[in-house]
Amino acid sequence: MHFVVPGIIAYLFFKNNWEKVWLVFILTMLIDLDHLIANPIFDATRCSINYHPLHSYYAILLYVGLLFFPKTRIIAIGLLFHIITDAADCLWI
Repeated sequence: MHFVVPGIIAYLFFKNNWEKVWLVFILTMLIDLDHLIANPIFDATRCSINYHPLHSYYAILLYVGLLFFPKTRIIAIGLLFHIITDAADCLWI
């Protein structure tokens, strides 16, 4: 979900620049760096939504706000898709 699906989304909706958009989508996964400040760093039973700072409800509101600006829209889509996939992981826990 974190690599292939963003590529499919980029190809379907941004055919002219899909490689560049896919790269931006992949780079939005850098928000997972906030996992490094958690203790323990990885916990398979922990939901990252609203636990890590870049996965907080406040951050999610910021990502939604970025949708309204054309220059940040692709970044916002990547960030929100990442949050959606993390939320889906939370449902599995």
